[in-house]
Amino acid sequence: MTTALLTTDKAKDAVALHIVCADDWQKELSKDQVAWAGRFEFKADPGTALLVPGEYAVALAGVAEGGLSVWSLASAATLLPKGRYRLEGVPAEEAHKLALGWCLAQYKFDRYLSEKKDGARVLELPEGTDLAAINAELDAITLTRDLVNTPTEDMGPAHLQDAAEALAEEFGGTCATIVGDDLLDENFPAIHAVGRAAAEGREPRLIDLQWGDEDAPKVTLVGKGVCFDTGGLDLKPAAGMLLMKKDMGGAAHVLGLARLIMTTGTNIRLRVLIPAVENAVDGNAFRPGDILATRKGLSVEVGNTDAEGRLVLCDALALACEEEPDLLIDFATLTGAARVALGPDLPATYANDEKLWGAIQTAATDLNDPVWRMPLWAPYDETLASEIADVSNVSDGPFAGSITAALYLQRFVSEGTPWVHFDVFAWVPKPKPGRPKGGDAQALRAMHTAMRHFLSLDD
Repeated sequence: MTTALLTTDKAKDAVALHIVCADDWQKELSKDQVAWAGRFEFKADPGTALLVPGEYAVALAGVAEGGLSVWSLASAATLLPKGRYRLEGVPAEEAHKLALGWCLAQYKFDRYLSEKKDGARVLELPEGTDLAAINAELDAITLTRDLVNTPTEDMGPAHLQDAAEALAEEFGGTCATIVGDDLLDENFPAIHAVGRAAAEGREPRLIDLQWGDEDAPKVTLVGKGVCFDTGGLDLKPAAGMLLMKKDMGGAAHVLGLARLIMTTGTNIRLRVLIPAVENAVDGNAFRPGDILATRKGLSVEVGNTDAEGRLVLCDALALACEEEPDLLIDFATLTGAARVALGPDLPATYANDEKLWGAIQTAATDLNDPVWRMPLWAPYDETLASEIADVSNVSDGPFAGSITAALYLQRFVSEGTPWVHFDVFAWVPKPKPGRPKGGDAQALRAMHTAMRHFLSLDD
């Protein structure tokens, strides 16, 4: 997709694309062109676009005043007729973000459609634009979207393993996987418990991808890979299962971020850990009230089998901390409480290090890749108390569900390890410019930039 939509080559038949604001949109046009635009009541409102035909045809894209964003050309990329357009009056550094939104707007998950739409809007960018950098981001986001959008029948634990192995092979990394009862032998009891009820061929597993220079800073990504969540014996209602193919959105994010890291050659020693399971219902499913062992040695009382994501993550986080990474990042579609608090657009973000949070906040603002910090509020930790185990997997009340989930995870992160947890939705419920309904990548670009700044890789 990426190569076909962007170019720095020039073509004589490309239509000049002008970015215009409501207060000055006429200054680049002839009287005849202004008259044509008037027929369609074009006023350069944000998110509008118009092709003005003629010997010297031009395209107009209305944007908001006060600066350009990633999504400034997203509407134009779908409203304008298919063809080739030459971006006018924009320097290379601004063209980067505009090109990103232009391409993301044309993303289409058409794997299961018998008829696929042909044609695209191609954008000519100014000389000096870093096409490789744009394409790296686009490929990472596209991978994340594709993985989330794929139904569980074709995106079970083994399929996630295939995706990780393909990345490792493409970039010269390694990928090892522990499957089924071998998880017990290797001391991953919580991952095994959550996934043991799945059908044959869809056994639980821990995927471990590694890449990069062993002497470089260690960065470990952990992604929740619950490929479908029935809720377990605490069964979800039918409506609650409709989007559960996306409960592996955390795994999709870390694979997307890994692709971006490897494509750009970021100088780190990368490790990606994905506990991949299906939370299924069968006679051997784990039960409410069970006491589960964990890799760290903490016992966990199961207060609700539908709070399974934190159970698989805790074993992976414990493994990650055993080698003392310089930075630990996890992504998970973890709680409905985060969506109640922040809606679908803002990932609830928990960081235990102020320097790390500062880098994330700056990158998120600069890149139009929003996040929202939530507190690791220590007094709420007591709500996870259990009378018969070291900790419960759910709190004792209905409040602060995203915070208490993060506090649960924090128990499995070694003290002194810089750590950030993203509670993401990974889904666009209503289409927006550049963000069609379906799977989406959230905070991926921001975290890649923040990681480089936090580890001083750009110095």
